[in-house]
This record gives sequence, structure tokens and C-alpha cells, in this order.
Amino acid sequence: MLFSTLVSTAALIGGATAATVNGACVLTGNNLNKVAEVKKCTNIVIKDFTVPAGKALDLYGLRDGTTVTFAGKVTMDYAKWAGPVFLLGGKDITVTGAPNHVLEGNGQKWWNGAGDPKNEKPKFMRFKMTGKSVVEKLNVHNTPKMAFSVNNCHGLTVRNNVFDNRAGDGKAKNTDAFDVGSSTNILIQNNKIWNQDDCLAVNSGSGVRFLNNFCSGGHGISIGSVGHNKGDSVTDFLAQDNQVVESDNGLRIKTFVGAVGKVDNIKFINNKLKNIRKFAIVIEGDYHAGTTTGTPTGGCPITNLEMRGNTGNAVGKGSKLKILVKNASKWTFANNNIAGNTFPGCSGAPNGIKC
Repeated sequence: MLFSTLVSTAALIGGATAATVNGACVLTGNNLNKVAEVKKCTNIVIKDFTVPAGKALDLYGLRDGTTVTFAGKVTMDYAKWAGPVFLLGGKDITVTGAPNHVLEGNGQKWWNGAGDPKNEKPKFMRFKMTGKSVVEKLNVHNTPKMAFSVNNCHGLTVRNNVFDNRAGDGKAKNTDAFDVGSSTNILIQNNKIWNQDDCLAVNSGSGVRFLNNFCSGGHGISIGSVGHNKGDSVTDFLAQDNQVVESDNGLRIKTFVGAVGKVDNIKFINNKLKNIRKFAIVIEGDYHAGTTTGTPTGGCPITNLEMRGNTGNAVGKGSKLKILVKNASKWTFANNNIAGNTFPGCSGAPNGIKC
């Protein structure tokens, strides 16, 4: 059918009423007119569903403890707009994928080898969750732009997901896997990512842990860019036991020119970096308009930074380490073993650390 249907699991086998609060409500088709009914349920299945062009499947404000399961092929029609296409929010929410499902972004319809200054490529999925919420076992393919936006989340675990944008190599831009902002106590663990931009970008927040993830093809694991808004900060961050391979950068911290904020208590521990094309480790305070100026500013100082036990290599003209900062303090670099060229223009590193 070309319209959405809402049925309880019991109705599928010949009984019960639609939208039973304690039943599983199934949304199929390509129409959003049953979404309000679906949101009354605590067990929701989105199956073989196509989000209409330029519209969002808005599952914000779910009942506490709701489980949302994606099944079959879930996708969206083409339109030039900013997105996000999928909105999921509430307290103690579980979002998961059924066996053999796919969340298909149809990125081929948007990819053009360029960026998106007019916001005509939609972001894919945004979370606004609290409590003990979990996002797991999602299989996401070919997003037009960013995949998972974690905004205003407080207590969220994102684990065992696959984000595969390899079909966009050479064509897709800004396909960040995880963008985190204004969030606390976030665990991102055991995910596999193939993309063309940041594997993780934390722009503001506290208590973000990024553990045992696999990242390939993009821009690596990034703090920042920090300072887009006055007073932005990233604190109490840990990236440990991750693999970053065949990527532009490995581990990165970047703050905006003229930013006012802080980056404090940051740890990169035992990460493995392989075949990094630009910088295996890069820490810079001179980011502006998508590039670097060469002159860092110190209004967003990077303090209490620990780089320990990170290993790997940069290839070609890639460098093992770049540092260009101001007002940094209390850094510890220990037992890092990274092969590559030496960047000649480092400055501002404390504690006698050199490139």
C-alpha cells in the first residue's frame, strides 16, 4: 500500500486493536499521518518505511522506556533540505535494529563531490535522550551527510552499530559518523564506521567516552571544532582502544580562532592508527572557515591532555604530530610510537613536548 498502516502485533495475527499501549505498534508504508498514534506505544516497529521527501519521522517525546525497532528497509525520498530525517528522543529509550534490516540513506542522490553551504543535504538521525537510553545494532548505509547527531543527551550508550558509507568515497562530503554537542555521560562503543569525515566530533559536552570503535576512510577522532559558540567546552573526554585506518587524520583537537571556552581533561589512550594521510596526531588552535590560519589564539586553552600508548604510522607526506596552540598547559605524552614525517612548524606545546 502507498499509505501508512498502524497495527498492533496481535492485529497482525487476527485480533486486538491498533496502538495498544503495551503492544508492538508497526509503522509501514510512506505516510506520516499515523506517527502520533505510534508514539502512544512503548514498543514501536518501523518496518519497510519510506520517509516522504523533505519530511522528518519525528519520534521525539516518546513514552519513558519505549523500544523502537527498525526492520526491513527503512529509507527516505529525495529532497534538498537540512534534515534530520529521523528524530528520536525520550527517557530510558532503546533504539535497535532487527536482523537483516537496513537504514538506507540513498546518499547517491545527493553526493556531488562538494560541501553543503546551503544545507541542501539532510542530516540523517538525531538523538535527544536521557536516563539509561541505548542505541544499538543499527545498520546504516549511504547517508547524504552526517549520520548520528547526539544533541542535548544526558546518559546515552551508542554501541554495536555499523555505518557504511564506502559507496561515497570520492563523492560524499561532511559524512561525520557521530557529532556530539551539549551532552553529558555519553558512551560510544564497539561501532564500525566507513565514511569521509570525522568518525567522532565532540563540539561541546562532558563525560564522553569513545571506546573500541573502528574508523576507516574519514578524518579520525576529533575534539572540535570547539568554540563555535562563546563559552563552549569539552571536558572529561576519553578515547581508548580505537582503530583509525586509511584516514586523513588519526587523533585531533581543534579550536576556533578567537574562541572563548575550554578543552580540559582529555585522554587518548592505546589507540591504533594505520596509514594516516595527513597527521596522525594534530592539536591546533587556529581553525577558521574550514581551514587553518597558522596563528593560534588562546581563549580556548587545551589543558590536562594525556596522550599515552598510541601507535601507528603516517604515510606519504603525512606527519606523525602537529601542534600549533596557545596557552596550553599540563600535557602528558608517554609511550606513543608513531612513524612518519616530522612537522616543522610546531609551537605552543607545554612541558617540553616536541614534534
